[in-house]
Amino acid sequence: MKTALITGASRGIGEQIARAFSANGYNVVINYNKSRERALSIANEIGADAFKADVGDFKQVNELVDFTLQKYKRIDVLVNNAGIALKQMLMQDVTEEEFDELVRVNLKGTFNCCKCVIPSMVSNKKGNIINISSIWGQTGGSCEVVYSMTKAGIIGFTRSLACELAPSGIRVNAIAPGFINTEMNGHLSESDRAEFISQIPLMRAGCAEDVANAALFLAGDRADYITGQVISVNGGLY
Repeated sequence: MKTALITGASRGIGEQIARAFSANGYNVVINYNKSRERALSIANEIGADAFKADVGDFKQVNELVDFTLQKYKRIDVLVNNAGIALKQMLMQDVTEEEFDELVRVNLKGTFNCCKCVIPSMVSNKKGNIINISSIWGQTGGSCEVVYSMTKAGIIGFTRSLACELAPSGIRVNAIAPGFINTEMNGHLSESDRAEFISQIPLMRAGCAEDVANAALFLAGDRADYITGQVISVNGGLY
């Protein structure tokens, strides 16, 4: 049985990815940082493990990966989903502390998880890494400058790492969700939501399951010749 380690899996997109992988026969390790009760509830429901770790802290990530390897002996799929965002604001209003935290979690967190998981994948000559970016990492978002920067960084990281790891049989891809119905977008007013949805060719917001389905595909054998790519799950929005 294959094993999937999914970061930031206590809610939203990460939760649905965890549910999808579990339903398709994977051993699943749910990473969380603050939402302990929720993570444990999900893990109990789907028969997964839950492990607390701040992805921006290399030592904690190393402990997360060690736990997974000790229990399941291998990690076949790593989904780097953990991430944070700020409320929409002008770049000039973003504090240095807020900037540092976005970079620490979104970029360094992705680096930390890959760095800790890659040695075991190289040893197995096989593995899949899926990094969750954003449409704003592709197009840029007004009043989302720093967030967009970190998500664009994930795309560059993905493409470069895919080239580096391909000779070891490891595929690295990214998913760039568009407007997805999650708690992260819960602060938007109904009028703002309607305005955004009106710009989407499919005329609806996406759901977390849409992203989970893309992750399942990228992790599977049918995507065996796909690496270094960014899959846009955005309803046709460009």
